[in-house]
Amino acid sequence: MYAREFTIEGTVQGVYFRAATKKKAQQLGVNGWVANNGDGSVTVHAEGSRTALGDLEDWCQVGPSGAKVERFNVKQAPPENAMTFEIVY
Repeated sequence: MYAREFTIEGTVQGVYFRAATKKKAQQLGVNGWVANNGDGSVTVHAEGSRTALGDLEDWCQVGPSGAKVERFNVKQAPPENAMTFEIVY
């Protein structure tokens, strides 16, 4: 299992980015979480196969309709052994 953390900046809050990310992650079989940050960005912690993580990474660089991704950062992360994909409030 692999884990990555994405930080997405731009118009990514108030456009259902977290809900859409959860749906996409579940479709791909990715576990982890997505959260809004106080600075207006979104963080995604994702765990799964390399292929699934790559697909989610590609999707997060665009996001749902209404989102405008201006900056995207990805880094390797230690697995948290997540069993589901959740929205962190």
